Amino acid sequence: MTKIDNTKRYERLRERYMNGDLSRRNFLGLLGAAGAAYGLVTPYRAMAADVTEVRFDGWGGVVSEALRANAFDPFENETGMKVVDGTFGGGDEYLSRVKASQPGEYNIAHLSGVFDYARYHNLGLSSELNEDNIPNLEFVIPKLIDVFRGVTDGKLSCVPYDYGTTGLAYNRKHISDEEMQEKGAMILLDADRKGKIAGWSDWRTRMWYAALQTGQSPNDITDVEAAWDAVRQHRDLSLKYWGSGAELMSLLAEEEIHVTEGWSGRIYALQEQGHDIGYMDPPNGFGWQECMFVIKGSPMEACEELLNFMLAPETSIAVAEGQNYPPALDPNKVDLGKKIPTLPAFDPNGTLENLTFADPGYWNGNEAEWAKTFGRVQKGY
Repeated sequence: MTKIDNTKRYERLRERYMNGDLSRRNFLGLLGAAGAAYGLVTPYRAMAADVTEVRFDGWGGVVSEALRANAFDPFENETGMKVVDGTFGGGDEYLSRVKASQPGEYNIAHLSGVFDYARYHNLGLSSELNEDNIPNLEFVIPKLIDVFRGVTDGKLSCVPYDYGTTGLAYNRKHISDEEMQEKGAMILLDADRKGKIAGWSDWRTRMWYAALQTGQSPNDITDVEAAWDAVRQHRDLSLKYWGSGAELMSLLAEEEIHVTEGWSGRIYALQEQGHDIGYMDPPNGFGWQECMFVIKGSPMEACEELLNFMLAPETSIAVAEGQNYPPALDPNKVDLGKKIPTLPAFDPNGTLENLTFADPGYWNGNEAEWAKTFGRVQKGY
């Protein structure tokens, strides 16, 4: 049985599920049976008797809600394994927690960007997944897998899960689409909008947009001082820096601000709620892919079981529709339904050539200096 035949078999099963002809449990059971016969997926194996729970840490808000409802609760019902939720507001904050923890205290993290993956690996925090236990990797966009393999000598310590952009979000009551197209990233330095501008308190995002505002490549900033001047200019015009997706959404929904950079899925959620918020990705805007990273010292088989469950197309699609970020699934292999193709940043070709990603070596190489400098800029220096 060929991979194409396997995929067609999955598509027929999914169509029956989406039409209401199969319950979720029967759908998963048939997938398992298909895997046993054809190698499409494998039935869920019994967990090690001494492993009763896996800890997962993510971004909170609508993202965590989507994962809990569409992945973790069903997984617990299917396997009896408990998934313990944790949240964080930023990658640096979470990494500090992990570095101070005992081995095995933290298991799976929803990391953002290959630079985070490389950072964890360079700190000796990576694991090595047994890919035979994660057959649903078959459905993932190859490019998303390959960039992680390049960091860890062909092995994987994570599975890709979703992608998106950090673009420009604006209130259409106060800023027109035409003005946004004209000004792009420079709108964040518009002196006439002082006090109605905001931004994420993340040094990478601040420097990325400073590069755009000074006409430089984000992955090759040659005039660093000009970029920091742009960061300071933005700081002085801003009402505040936001620290979480929930705060981002609140600032825009309550009209405390008129423009900020923002995460594509959170802005789509605001639009779904009826808020007249526009969104655009400027040229060389910040594209990113997120992964589910397994930290060294974790119960590997249990983590692999959860990751395979999460990558099952039916589960991954449901999570994507809930959190409003495109899944890592290859649209050439899986029918992603009606909603996902409408999400910001979605690539119908599965190549992601329209997105600009951070070069991990470049950004990690500047982390120590730039994170320290941004800390001073935040304090007014």
